[in-house]
Amino acid sequence: MSGLFIKKGSEGPARRRRAEAGNAEITSLKKKQRKGASLREEIESDSDTEIVPVRQKPQEDEEDIEETAQEKKLRLAKEYLKQLQEQEEERQDDENQDIVGSRLQEDVLEQRGKLQRPLAKELVPPEPSEIRLLRGHQGPITCLVITPDDQHVFSGSKDCSIFKWSICDGKKVHKIPGGRKGSEDKHVGHTAHILCMAVSSDGKYLASGDRNKLIFIWNAETCQNLHKFQGHRDAVSALSFQKGKHQLFSASHDRSVKVWNVAENSYIETLFGHQDAITGLDSLSRERCVTSGGRDGTVRVWKIAEESQLVFSGHEGSIDCIRLINEEHMVSGAEDGSLALWSVSRKKPLARVKCAHGQHGNPGLEQPYWVSSVSAALNSDVVASGSNDGNVRLWRCGEGFRGLHPLCTIPLVGSVNSLQFSSSADFLVAGVGQEHRLGRWWRIKEAKNGLYIIPFKRKLPLSEGS
Repeated sequence: MSGLFIKKGSEGPARRRRAEAGNAEITSLKKKQRKGASLREEIESDSDTEIVPVRQKPQEDEEDIEETAQEKKLRLAKEYLKQLQEQEEERQDDENQDIVGSRLQEDVLEQRGKLQRPLAKELVPPEPSEIRLLRGHQGPITCLVITPDDQHVFSGSKDCSIFKWSICDGKKVHKIPGGRKGSEDKHVGHTAHILCMAVSSDGKYLASGDRNKLIFIWNAETCQNLHKFQGHRDAVSALSFQKGKHQLFSASHDRSVKVWNVAENSYIETLFGHQDAITGLDSLSRERCVTSGGRDGTVRVWKIAEESQLVFSGHEGSIDCIRLINEEHMVSGAEDGSLALWSVSRKKPLARVKCAHGQHGNPGLEQPYWVSSVSAALNSDVVASGSNDGNVRLWRCGEGFRGLHPLCTIPLVGSVNSLQFSSSADFLVAGVGQEHRLGRWWRIKEAKNGLYIIPFKRKLPLSEGS
């Protein structure tokens, strides 16, 4: 016990320093122990919060094991039906894509003027008993136009009136009466011979032109007058709407072509070039029109946007009528009895038939029957021509439009002044009168002024007909 007691004053400064150093070492060891314990706690805490993913496969396997045979059959049947439905939807999508693709291809070919439906080999001419005559006008029919839906036809006459007819039953739907000469200030409508008509491609507007230099715009549905264009200095002889738009082209005996905006009731411009009265005009989707120049002997293509014109020649007499077959080809008829096919890229006809409707007169003094009207089944190989011999002749265009071959002759009585195919080419309408639409060089007394509806049948393919 004596070792535990130390006398004061007997310890030196060195002993006290050793004691303090020992105490400091003990304190340092305790701190290290506490720090290690804290570190272990942190490690343990981190390990406690760590999430280890657990595979669910064994559980799914257990569910598969628990599925009965009947449930498995039902599940497989549903999967099979779903697979069939997906395949059918894919097939329909492919068919729709094919239909859309073929339609787009046709539209491209149509715009390029290279679409040619082989219609000639399918058409069957009608029996005489199947042809209907619609009568109502007091004067010769001079012009006609079929509505885009093929449900109605408008006719104009030298009696100054316009009739709207129903194609299906042949009944008059509406009449716009003509007025007497001198009543222009009071009468709403024509008071002179109507020479031409046109309807917009949406069926909204009807335009009609007369010998009084006037163009009337009508509501095609109600036949209500909407506007009257003035500006030509002579008879308005031809009209045509640009397809898909409300832009109207008009031609006149004053040798000019005028362009109008019907939707805005406005005049756009005048085109000059022909050296004689313009007798015919036509247009399709492009911003251009084609005209026949009567006795100047030319056919012209007017490029509106480019402000230019192309001049074609090939007939020997007055060119009285013209019609586009597609954007690149057209057909024309002339006083010399010839029928011609043209391409907009060639200045001479691709094909020409002389005396297309035969001749008349004493031996040695024969004269050809004039070709007074032409029409074409749009984007096809079929064209029609009419004359004062009373016949409508159908022609097949050869390969590349390099030939005209007769298909059939449909006998009528009178001067065939106007022709138009329906958009489906299921029928042809002929406007017939006792006189030529532009004059009174002759009179066919036995003829009846009216419209002839000429229906066509189609030949069945061999596989269907057998």
